[in-house]
Amino acid sequence: MLTHTLGFPRMGQNRELKKALEDYWQGAATREELLAVGRTLRQRHWRLQQQAGIDLLPVGDFSYYDHMLDMAAMLGAVPPRFDWQGATVDIDTYFLMARGGSGGSKTEAMEMTKWFDSNYHYIVPEFYPGQHFRLASEKLFEEVAEARQHGFRVKPVLPGPMTFLALGKETVAGFDRWSHLDAVVAVYEQILQRLAVDCEWVQIDEPILVTDLPEAARAQFEPVYRRLAAAAGSARLLVASYFGALEDNLPLAASLPVAALHVDLVRAPEQLEALLAQIPSRMSLSLGLVDGRNVWRADLDRAIAAGQSALAALGRERVLIAPSCSLLHVPIDLEGETALDPRICSWLAFARQKCREVAILRMALDGAEVEQLLQETRAARASRQASSLVHREAVRQRTAAVTPDLLCRQSSFERRRQLQQEWLKLPPLPTTTIGSFPQTADVRSVRKRFKQGLVSADKYREAMRSYIREAVALQEELGLDVLVHGEPERNDMVEYFGAQLEGFCFTANGWVQSYGSRCVKPPIIYGDVERSQPMTLEWIEYAQTRTERPMKGMLTGPVTILCWSFVRDDQPRSETCRQIALAVRDEVLDLERAGIRIIQIDEAALREGLPLRVGAWRDYLEWAVDAFRLAASGVADETQIHTHMCYSEFNQIAEWIARMDADVISIEASRSRMDLLQAFEAFDYPNDIGPGVYDIHSPRIPSVAEMVELLRRAAEVIPMERLWVNPDCGLKTRAWPETLASLKNMVAAAGELRAFIEQ
Repeated sequence: MLTHTLGFPRMGQNRELKKALEDYWQGAATREELLAVGRTLRQRHWRLQQQAGIDLLPVGDFSYYDHMLDMAAMLGAVPPRFDWQGATVDIDTYFLMARGGSGGSKTEAMEMTKWFDSNYHYIVPEFYPGQHFRLASEKLFEEVAEARQHGFRVKPVLPGPMTFLALGKETVAGFDRWSHLDAVVAVYEQILQRLAVDCEWVQIDEPILVTDLPEAARAQFEPVYRRLAAAAGSARLLVASYFGALEDNLPLAASLPVAALHVDLVRAPEQLEALLAQIPSRMSLSLGLVDGRNVWRADLDRAIAAGQSALAALGRERVLIAPSCSLLHVPIDLEGETALDPRICSWLAFARQKCREVAILRMALDGAEVEQLLQETRAARASRQASSLVHREAVRQRTAAVTPDLLCRQSSFERRRQLQQEWLKLPPLPTTTIGSFPQTADVRSVRKRFKQGLVSADKYREAMRSYIREAVALQEELGLDVLVHGEPERNDMVEYFGAQLEGFCFTANGWVQSYGSRCVKPPIIYGDVERSQPMTLEWIEYAQTRTERPMKGMLTGPVTILCWSFVRDDQPRSETCRQIALAVRDEVLDLERAGIRIIQIDEAALREGLPLRVGAWRDYLEWAVDAFRLAASGVADETQIHTHMCYSEFNQIAEWIARMDADVISIEASRSRMDLLQAFEAFDYPNDIGPGVYDIHSPRIPSVAEMVELLRRAAEVIPMERLWVNPDCGLKTRAWPETLASLKNMVAAAGELRAFIEQ
C-alpha cells in the first residue's frame, strides 16, 4: 500500500514565500532570489512529508501565485492584452496576468474567484475564438528533475483538462470554450509524454467530478482520458476527485482508463460501498481518509474500518492511503503552538501531523502494532467530547429560543429607504468604501507590540485613534459621502471578531494561503459561541465624533466568520452559524444604540459556502440567509443595513440574496466589467447595489473615464437611483498613494455622472 498527498502548503511555516513575493514585486529582491526561496521551500516540504511516512511526494503543487494560473501558463493560454511574445511564459508576464499592471497601467488582471467551496482564490482561465495553445512553461519539468535529483519519489500534479475548461470563462459572447478541448488536450498529451520518461505516477485533479457536470464535459470525459492514458505510456495516471461525493458521476469515473481514482471519504464517507461495488478490476482506489480541509485529528478507528473494507474488496496492491484533498487548506505544523491551551492542542492536526496520520493508517492496515498511537487519538477525541470548554448551556438555550419574528425587519424596503434617506440626505450615487484602509508598517507594529505587552493600553488606544482621525480627515478631503473608521485595530476581518468571542482559539503560525501572497490565519471554533462584551463599539463611536457625515459601522457576518474559520465538526454548521449570528446581533444593537445608523455586515463568503451540488443548495441557503437576518433584523427602520460579497457568481442565488433584505449590497464587479450584475437584472433585484468600480487586488490606478464607463454599464442593468459607488473590496492590502489616487478618481466619476443626472 502506497501513501501519498495531493498537495502541500506553499507559503512556508513563517510565510517565507509571501515575503519573497512582495519583495520581488516591490523591486527589493531579484528574480533569482525569489526562485531560490521557492527551491528551499519545495525541498523542505518534500522532506517533511517523506519523514512523516509519505511515499509519493507531489510535485507541481507548489506555485508562486496559483496552480490554475500555472496551468494557463503551461498551456500558453495568455490573453492578448498581456502582449506575451516569448517561447515560454516568463515570471513577469505570469505576475502581470495575476495582478495586472501597476500605477496608471491599463492592463487589467485576469478574473479571480473561489476554488469550489474553499476560501482559496484561483485565477480564472480565459478563452476566446482563434486562441492557440502550446507547451509554454518548463516549470513542472524542472521541479520534477529537482525532486528526483534530491532522491525523492515524485508524483507530478496537474489540474485536469476538464476542470481547467469548466472553471474558465469565455471573453466573447456566444463563444463556447469547450470548442478548445481538443487543442488543450493535445498539449496535455505532450506534457504526459515528457513526464512518463521519469515518473511512475501522475496525478490529474478533476474535482468537477463531484459537481453537476456540464454536458460537454460528461460527453468528452472518457474519450479525453483515453488519449491521456495513451500519451502517459508506462506512467500510471491517478485521477483525483475531492470536496464531495461522485454520486451520479461514479459510473463515469469508474469507466476512465486510468490506473487509480482518488475519492474524498471525509466529506463523503457514504460513497465507499458503491465505489467498491463498481470499480473495475484494472483500477486502484486512493482513499482520502484524513481531512485536508479542517484541523481536527482524524478518527483513526473509523478510517481504519473504511480501509479494511477496501482491502477486503480490492486487495492490498490496489489501495492507496491519502488525505481527502490537498493540504494547501491547512497550516503546516502544529509544533511550536505553545500558546494554545494544551487540551485544545491535543485535538488538532496540521499538515505535517496529517501526513503522520496517513502513515499510521497504512501501518494499521498492514497489521503493524499501533495500539498505543490509536489509544492516544481515542483519548484526545474523548477529551474533546466531554470538555467543559466546548459546551455552554446558556448558548444552547438562547439558540433554541430563536423565533421567526427575530428574522424580520419591521417594514418593507421601500418604506425603510424613505425613512433612511430623510435622515441621511445622501446625494445620488453615494460614495463609500468597503471598510478597511491601508495598514502601514507603523500600525501593524503598534498592534503587534500591544499584543506582546510592550505597549500600554492607553498608548495603543491613542495610536489607533490617531489613525482613525487621519482616515476620517482624508475621506472628508476626498469628498466621500459615507465614511468608515478604517479598521486599524483589525489584523483580519474574521480573526479580530473571533478573538473577542467565546468558543474560538487562535494559533501563532497557523497561516493559510488565500491568494497570491495573501495569507490568513483562520480562527478555530472549538466550542459554543457567545459575545461577552462589545467588539467594535469603542472605535466606531469615536470615529463618528470626528465627522458630521454618516459613519458606517463595520462587522463581519456570521456565515463569513463560519466559512473563514476552522469549524467544529461535532455539530451541524448551521447550529454554529446561528450562535455566531446572535453574537453579531448583539453588536449591531449596541452600535445602533450609540447612534450609528449605517451598519455593514459583510457576508463575503455566502456564495462560497454553497454545496457543490445544486440539489443541496436550498437547505444551506435557508439557514445561511436566516443567520444573516437574525444578525441584522433587530434594528429600527431608520438604520440602514449594508452587506458586502466577494468574488461570487450570483446567477442562481439572486433570489436568496434578495431574501437577506439588506438595504444595500456591495459586490466585486470590476474584473468582470459589471457582467456579474446580469444576475440582478434578470431577477429584478429590489434593493440598492454598490458594484465595485475598481479592482483593489491590483496596484493599478483606474482613470475617471474607466470608472464612469463601468458605472454607465451598471446603470444599464440597475436603475441609477439605486446605485452606490465603491471599490471592489477593502483597501487594507493597498498602499496609501494608490488608494488616495484611486478614490479621488472614484469620487470624480460619481460627480461626473451626478452632473449628467441633474441635466
